[in-house]
Amino acid sequence: MAISGLIRIMEKAARKAGQRLRRDFGEVEHLQVSRKGPADFVSKADQAAERTIYDELRAARPDWGFLLEEAGEIPGDPGKPRWVIDPLDGTSNFLHGIPHFAVSIAAQEPRLDGKGWGDVIAGLVYQPITDESFWAEKSRGAWLQDARLRVSARRYLDESLIATGIPFAGAGNPAEWVAIYTAMAPQVAGIRRFGAASLDLAWLAAGRYEGFWESGLKPWDTAAGCLLVREAGGFVTDWRGQSQPICDAQVLAGNDALHSRLHKLLVGALNPR
Repeated sequence: MAISGLIRIMEKAARKAGQRLRRDFGEVEHLQVSRKGPADFVSKADQAAERTIYDELRAARPDWGFLLEEAGEIPGDPGKPRWVIDPLDGTSNFLHGIPHFAVSIAAQEPRLDGKGWGDVIAGLVYQPITDESFWAEKSRGAWLQDARLRVSARRYLDESLIATGIPFAGAGNPAEWVAIYTAMAPQVAGIRRFGAASLDLAWLAAGRYEGFWESGLKPWDTAAGCLLVREAGGFVTDWRGQSQPICDAQVLAGNDALHSRLHKLLVGALNPR
């Protein structure tokens, strides 16, 4: 598959930011860190990565808008797509010296009726430490570098690994999470919490996980990952089973065989008889 110009633009920006993140990760003890909220830190590295990505993408597509984790929404031409960007997903891992974090960039189209935003047309999740670039384009499949991705072929829950994000101080719904975990854990081979939703979804697309659930996320956490899973043959919905262009407040993702079974477990956990 020839890599399109759009993906090349995204990858150039992600790799440039990733270069700086790798350098800062090596000096993590010396980073200046400021409090952004309860258990939610933002580092100079995070801000610098976002600025690097913004400058690269603005130069390539000057009329596109942005939705950025740190800087918020920056409008562009309303008839053109926008970029949805998390410059450093897994900030807590990064600040603790844990080498599991990513840059996430997605391109999202405006709706044809002009009311809000529609499909994600391209997404890229780049892991600077492993130098893995997961990318997808609408109707063109999902890829890791130049290798086609396909969700896992596992068909049984007791063979499956499920990823999640656990609520932490000031974020998430612990009671909801415990109910879902209690329903799922006895049915599956294992549950993993690695701390970067974009990589959880990219790994699901690559067949490393069979499922993923989390609530309370933001569009920049999942925009690229949702497209990766779908283009790799999986499904991403909210708790009701509805497929949104970007599932963030509620995310349930799974391979094509197990998503419906995971959804049944989740619904049963949240609506006990």
